Amino acid sequence: MIVVHVTHEAVEKMGGIGAVISGLTTADAYAKNVSRTILVGPLLATDKPVNLRLGQGGHVVYSSLDAIHTPPWREKFLPIERTYDVGIVYGHRPIDEPCSGRKIEAEVILVDVFHSNRARLNLFKGELFKKFGIPSDRFEGVWEFEEYVRLAEPGFEALRVIGCNGSAQQQVVVLAHEYMGMPLALKAILAGSPNTRTVFYAHEVASVRPIVEMSQGHDTMFYNVLAEASQGDQEVQDLFPQVHENYKHPLVRAARYCDRVFAVGDFVREELRFLDRHFRTMEIDLVYNGIPSMPTNLEENRASRARMRAYCKNLFGFAPTWVLTHVARPVLSKGVWRDLAVLHHMEPLLAARNETAVYFMLGTLAGQRRPQDIRQMERVYGWPLVHEQGYPDLCQGEEVVGQSVEFFNRGHQAVRAVLVNQWDWNRAVCGDRMPEGMTFRDARAGTDVELGLSIYEPFGISQLEPLCFGALCAVSNVCGCMGFARRADGGPSGAGNVLEADFTTLDQPMDIPQLLGLTIAQRDRIEAREAARLAGILVERLPRDEKALAALIASGQAQADRMSWERVVEDYLLPSLTRAAH
Repeated sequence: MIVVHVTHEAVEKMGGIGAVISGLTTADAYAKNVSRTILVGPLLATDKPVNLRLGQGGHVVYSSLDAIHTPPWREKFLPIERTYDVGIVYGHRPIDEPCSGRKIEAEVILVDVFHSNRARLNLFKGELFKKFGIPSDRFEGVWEFEEYVRLAEPGFEALRVIGCNGSAQQQVVVLAHEYMGMPLALKAILAGSPNTRTVFYAHEVASVRPIVEMSQGHDTMFYNVLAEASQGDQEVQDLFPQVHENYKHPLVRAARYCDRVFAVGDFVREELRFLDRHFRTMEIDLVYNGIPSMPTNLEENRASRARMRAYCKNLFGFAPTWVLTHVARPVLSKGVWRDLAVLHHMEPLLAARNETAVYFMLGTLAGQRRPQDIRQMERVYGWPLVHEQGYPDLCQGEEVVGQSVEFFNRGHQAVRAVLVNQWDWNRAVCGDRMPEGMTFRDARAGTDVELGLSIYEPFGISQLEPLCFGALCAVSNVCGCMGFARRADGGPSGAGNVLEADFTTLDQPMDIPQLLGLTIAQRDRIEAREAARLAGILVERLPRDEKALAALIASGQAQADRMSWERVVEDYLLPSLTRAAH
């Protein structure tokens, strides 16, 4: 079987899809069942040197941009480039999975779509509208839409000339990762190749995310509306007509024309069924994401915890009893204010035990800052305990979280919070107050609690990353990883390392009009109630002796092993690919 991944992360791992592709493709079970892996995407930048065109370690075989015309590829690709007025880069690159250390080689096709044959493109857009109802003319000014429509035809033709033509002797499965891969998948459907199958790989439902984020009721409102609407025949556009302004919406809705649909979480599957009634009669396969499963022991955990507490002492002047973390981009969907609400309710409970805690929010919206900028901020005004507006400090949306953390610290003593708006976790990039030898693994292995109380989280790998190190992981019930965690939990419900947060249970029954009008005050009451409940459970469950810590490490590792990428590929991906192929 040949598997084609259509994605914007064909070369660089920039987010969740790249992590998923590396986790899947490096699993042993994947290698045994997939003969070729091809990554297809648009060329995102034309100014890179040829040795980095396909990323670190990549090897370019053909590139019209760089005058690399290795036979016989010029004869194969040049007609495509002339027909569609594009450039093509073809070669190989390594895919590695940092946790397991595994590495494989994949083929890569990049298409330079910064210019195109307008007449041919308009013909294709006409077909997209007539056959699939996609109004390309409305979104031509949106590059994130336009570039993937431009990618579709030359990308598909390039696949054919490298031998992925779905002949009688081979089976090709095209995985359209999110809306970005849909135009190429639709082109494959129009081409009618009998042995090519198309799959929409739903890492989220792009029509739903902005609804949840921009509604004042957030997930409390939306998932109750979804539950009510599922009893009838209503679709998302009936209750939320703003989806028509979302350029991703028609592409995701067209996924019903694919041979198969994969969803990374239980709620993603339900959201698709709410998106379009046709999905209600389609079989949607659950293909969860995997989580890291790294070996550890009590001694290593003690060392990581000691380094985390030493960093806290360098910042605050005291070594806390407990360390809590949240590793994520500080965006609205991550629900950071809910973290602070839990910390607020933990404060008196910990103070009564003469215990203290420090919470680290680790994530950035502005990329990795220069080490010299970090040291300048550290020296001049005490970053990361103190922040200032503007780059290289708070910018691009980090300001809200920075202000929230500052306000929290004014009223709390036993529990303190820190926003580290930098990426990675070592002295070189995080400043001189971080202990020597600190690594990102310490942020995972040295935490007692990981908070992930998102309002929209199709899966959420990072929420469970510390699981194998024995941490308690508090996760919203709307996160896709919770469905997988429930299935993989070998013990009684709620007795393992994963705590399920519920911000969707209402104080009283409501109908759809009442839910749509849910106020911030109503949501605040529900959130405060749940934050208090979680705080009480966390304080009671924290391991106060080595026996309790060892038990959490053992149970966390066992559950993480059951949620590894190897398990995902064997138990979910391969059976789903087989169903798609046949």
